[in-house]
Amino acid sequence: MHPRASSFEHDRWTAAVIGLGYVGLPMAITAAERGLDVIGFDISQERVDSVSAGRSHVEDVTDEQLGRALAGGARFTTDETLLREADAIVIAVPSPLGRNRQPDMSYIESASQLVARNAGAGQLISLESTTYPGTTEDYVVAALDAAGLKLDEDVFVTFSPERVDPGNVLHTAQIPKVVGGVTPLSGEIGAAAYRRLVDHVHLVSSARAAELAKLLENTYRAVNIAMVNELAQVANVFDIDIWEVIDAAASKPFGFQPFYPGPGVGGHCIPLDPQFLAWRAREMKVATRFIDLAEDVNLHMPDYVVSRVTELLNQDGKPLFGARIVGVGLAYKRNIADERESPSMDVLRLLERRGAVLSVFDPHVPDERIVAHRFTPVEPGHLGEQDLAIVLTDHDAIDYPGLAAGVPKVFDTRGVYRRLGTMPDNVVSL
Repeated sequence: MHPRASSFEHDRWTAAVIGLGYVGLPMAITAAERGLDVIGFDISQERVDSVSAGRSHVEDVTDEQLGRALAGGARFTTDETLLREADAIVIAVPSPLGRNRQPDMSYIESASQLVARNAGAGQLISLESTTYPGTTEDYVVAALDAAGLKLDEDVFVTFSPERVDPGNVLHTAQIPKVVGGVTPLSGEIGAAAYRRLVDHVHLVSSARAAELAKLLENTYRAVNIAMVNELAQVANVFDIDIWEVIDAAASKPFGFQPFYPGPGVGGHCIPLDPQFLAWRAREMKVATRFIDLAEDVNLHMPDYVVSRVTELLNQDGKPLFGARIVGVGLAYKRNIADERESPSMDVLRLLERRGAVLSVFDPHVPDERIVAHRFTPVEPGHLGEQDLAIVLTDHDAIDYPGLAAGVPKVFDTRGVYRRLGTMPDNVVSL
C-alpha cells in the first residue's frame, strides 16, 4: 500500500469540502461524525454564517447534527487559504445546464482554479459534481497542472459521484461510493480516503468510468420513467388502469423493475444528468436516441396532464378558462421542500396560461416560497370552492381522503389513492 493511502486509512486527517449545499454539507457532517477534522468552504458569507451558527439549510442535515460537528471543531469559512490545511479536498459545487441545455461548467471551473491556488503537499482532490466523462481531467487536472502541481507526486485526483437522495432515510455514510482515479495510484489513495467516510467503496479503473457510471444511474431512470409515462398515455386510450398493469408486471420475480408515471421529472438529477451525456456524445459524433426520446416524452408530460385536466372539466360541462384548480404539491418529489426543476411548476404554469384560477397547497413548501413563484397558497377551509384538485406531489402529510371529500373532482397524477387502497368515485388517476 502506498504510504499516502495508509495515512488516509489509519491517521486522523482533515477533510475540506468546497460547496455547502445539499451534497457538500451532508458530506462535511459525515466526515465530522467519522472523527475527522472538517473545513467547509463556500463563497456565500450568508450560508457560512448560518451553518457556523448551527442553522442547517439542508433538510437531510439536522441542526443537532450540525451542532455536534461544530462542537467537535468543524470550521466553516469563506477563506480559501484554509484549504491548505486539508489532507483531502472534496469539490461539491453545482453543475447545472445552461439556457440551451448545454453543461454550465463555470462552477467546476471556478472551484478547480480555487483548488489549484491552494493545493499541494500530498493532498487528494476529489470532484463529486455530476458531469460528463473527461471533466476531471479537463478542468481539475488541467488547473493543477497549470499551477505547476504534478499528478501523483504533489497531488492525487479522483472523481467520486455524489449519490445524495433528498428525503431518503439512508445516511450519507451508508450509500456506497464509486471512486475512480485519474491514475491507478490516485484511485488507490482516493479509495483509502473514502473508506473513512462511507461503509463501502467501489473502485473503478478511471475517473472517466466513474463519471459515466453516475450518468448511467440517472439516464437509466430517465429512460424508464419516460417509457412508463408513454405507456400511461397508451393505457388511457384503451381505458386501462396503468397502475394495475404495473402492479401485475411487478409480480414477476425476475426481469422487471417497476417504474411509475407522473406529471414529468424534476429535481437536480434526472432532468439534467442525461443531457450531460447527450451533449458530450454529440461532440464525439455519437447519437443518443434513447436519451433524446426520453427527454422529449418527459418534457411533454405536463402538456399531457393539462390535456387530461381539460378533458375532466369538460366532462362536467366546465371550461378550463376560469376553472378554480388547486395544485396539491409543488416539490419535485414526495416529503421534501425542494421545488427545483419540479414538473408541478410546469403543469401549473400551463394551466395558468390557459386561464385557470390557481391556488397551491404543499405541506413542505412554505407559503412565502409559493408566493415567490407567483402562486397563491390555498386558504384553509376553501377546498370546497375549487372545481378540481390535481395531485402533483404525493407527500405523506396530505389528508387524501379529506381532499377527495372536499373537492368535486381529484386528478391523481401519482397513483396515491391506489397505493392507499381507496378510490373514491370522484378520483381519476393519470
